[in-house]
Amino acid sequence: MMKKSSLMLAALSAGALVAGCATTEAANHAVMPVVERSQAEFERDRQAILAMQGEYAVTFDFIETIAIEPGYELAEDKSTPAREVVIVVEDTGDFIMLQHLLIVGEDDSPFIVKHWRQDWRYEPDTVLAFQGHDDWMIEAVDETERTGAWSQTVYQVDDSPRYAAVAQWDHGVNASTWEPPVSWRPLPRRDDTTRDDYDAIAAVNRHTITNWGWVHDQDNSKLALRDGQQREIVREIGTNTYVRTDLPNDQAAHDYWAATEAYWALVRGYFMDLEAQPAGTRFHIEDDADGTLLYGPVLEAGQRILFGMSDTQTAWDEAQVFLNSQILIEE
Repeated sequence: MMKKSSLMLAALSAGALVAGCATTEAANHAVMPVVERSQAEFERDRQAILAMQGEYAVTFDFIETIAIEPGYELAEDKSTPAREVVIVVEDTGDFIMLQHLLIVGEDDSPFIVKHWRQDWRYEPDTVLAFQGHDDWMIEAVDETERTGAWSQTVYQVDDSPRYAAVAQWDHGVNASTWEPPVSWRPLPRRDDTTRDDYDAIAAVNRHTITNWGWVHDQDNSKLALRDGQQREIVREIGTNTYVRTDLPNDQAAHDYWAATEAYWALVRGYFMDLEAQPAGTRFHIEDDADGTLLYGPVLEAGQRILFGMSDTQTAWDEAQVFLNSQILIEE
């Protein structure tokens, strides 16, 4: 039975692509050896994660590469430039929270948009697992998978979850890389607003940290989950490149965060309470492709604080209405 919850609740190298559902299932349950990390290795992991903070010129590139569904025509390549500031919101040693802030508009009059967030947790007991069709489950992480490893959980602009996975960091001479097994994620908004032929992405999500910045690259398989079957439609490579730079208007991003940080802490708390439920708990997050049911209203409430049109408590009270109406938790 489902009820309304009242809980305070982006390639450098190509990895293995998902060829079908059996491959996806096996990759998701691959057995990893138990490998402890020394204190020095643990600290090197932390420094790789913390190296993602800073100011960046960003390029988001997505290229569909192989049509799997008969008759499918590859979509046009998509390349989008951006400017981002990544800040450390929290660092407790074994947990690090990084918030991405997008700078749009002219240099002399920038507009700041809260972008995605990434949380890193050392040796997690549980991880969020997307099930398709806006459904999620809190999944236990086996000791063989979590020992010496970090989970990365990625959140959307409204702080609702997007995807998560677990892996150890691999540190080379010139780069540090984190590459987990395949995990599922919802459609990106660039596709959710323009197409309806698939329902989930099975992705290898790789982070590579270098001396000039970092790259988030993905090997994606777009899946249709229909009529009791999983069908692979097309494969895609995504390469999001973050080149460290000196942005002339980065202060605007810090000013935005100073003004809205308390509000977003309340929103995060809502979802953290949801994620704190026992392993096996399932929940549903409902929104439409344009984000009018959750994404838009929650983001706009924060903007009103920035512009002095609302205070934190009033904005939070408004946001809770949308959160409570759009999130269902299974009993």
